Parts: sequence; C-alpha cells; structure tokens
Amino acid sequence: MDASDTTVMAHEVHHRWRAREAPDGDFIMFSDGSLSVMDLLRLSPPDRLDDVRAERWQWNELLRATEWSASNWVEVATVLCSHAHAGSRALAGESADHGSIGWVALTRDDDEGTLEWIATSNWSNPFSEVTLDETTVTAVSTAGRIWTFPRNAPQQVRITEDPAHPWRG
Repeated sequence: MDASDTTVMAHEVHHRWRAREAPDGDFIMFSDGSLSVMDLLRLSPPDRLDDVRAERWQWNELLRATEWSASNWVEVATVLCSHAHAGSRALAGESADHGSIGWVALTRDDDEGTLEWIATSNWSNPFSEVTLDETTVTAVSTAGRIWTFPRNAPQQVRITEDPAHPWRG
C-alpha cells in the first residue's frame, strides 16, 4: 500500500519529521498523529490594492482529525531560524516544493529534535524570525506578519502585522 493512502499515526508523524516532511496544505500536524485542518481568512481587504499592510488575517481551525491521510507531503528542510528555550526549540523556514510555503515547528531540544507540532501554510510567506518562551511560539514571515502560536494550542494562532516592518511593495 502506498504511504500516502495509509492512515497517519504517531509513528508516521515522527518518520516524516525525521525525513523533514509535512502535509502539503494548511495544517497543524501534532506528534500524537492528529491533524488540525486550518483555513487562512482575510478579515479585511486593504484600502488600497498596493498596500497590504492594512489587511487583517486569521487562521481558523476547520476540523481536528485523529485519522487522516495526506495527499502530498512537502519538504520542510529549509530552516531559516530557530530559537531554544527551557528544553524546547522553535524552528521556522520555508518549503520551496510548490512555491514558497511557510512553516513553523515546536520540538523538544533533544538529540532527535522530537516533534511536538508543525504548522504549514500554503498561503504564508516563509518565516524569517522565530522566538520561544514558556507559553508562546512567535514567528515573523518575510511579509512582516507576526504569527503568535500558543505552545499547547497552536491552532489558536493569532496573525498580526509588524508595524516596524517596512512595506516592500
């Protein structure tokens, strides 16, 4: 049976993470084998088409699956930044498989970099900055959007703009 046709379980999640792969799409994949399907929504369009700084975005959880199969996997080997804190490590970067897809992951800061969760978004620019503290993983995309993931509930991510980030139009 093809691996893409099998139900994904925790061992498959870790196997894919060690191969630096994540589901292709807008998902948060958890270490226990569950998957959160997300939808990136633009809450407000810009006042001017040439100024996206005024856009407001929100990533909403559509459903949480405990059994699922991925139609495609993308490489998440390009790490652009990482930050360790208190036994954990946040990593962020891009996948160039189908354009430039942004991803953020939380791992244990052990020899294997054991995955806690990874968020991938076909609609996000790559992430060029990431920080980690006791409660939050914060990642900044190359477009200047700040994604704030609660460590224990990353599907409740908030997306804001960085007012200090210059617009590169």
